[in-house]
Amino acid sequence: MSARHPHRVAARATLPRAPRKLVRRARPAARLEAKRVLKLNALRDCGRRCVYCARALAPEQATLDHVYPVAHGGTNVPGNVVVACGPCNRMKGDMLPHEFFARHPWAGANFVRYARAVHRALKRGARRAVSLAFAA
Repeated sequence: MSARHPHRVAARATLPRAPRKLVRRARPAARLEAKRVLKLNALRDCGRRCVYCARALAPEQATLDHVYPVAHGGTNVPGNVVVACGPCNRMKGDMLPHEFFARHPWAGANFVRYARAVHRALKRGARRAVSLAFAA
């Protein structure tokens, strides 16, 4: 106890504190569960296939891909999240959908076929990019 600030010591002694480990573990567990549910729902909506190369995926192999990238303002809503294999997800990176489908029209054709729960505007843009790429 300090003679200069006796109120500080008393305040610390009377405040009960929760153990730090319990507080820190609660948040990541909830986030991981939410991500797992989002991934399983996206797998179901995409027919358990990569939406870009159409390869069959197990839940361990699947990665979540944001059609409209988070780096460009995309969100974690189900209409923006699809399932892709690791190589396709790395190949797409943070490209916008029309850029990616213009470079890889085969991926756009598979996207139109397998990405069933994607927002209509994203699917329309994919169709347009694929038709322009195949026409050129």
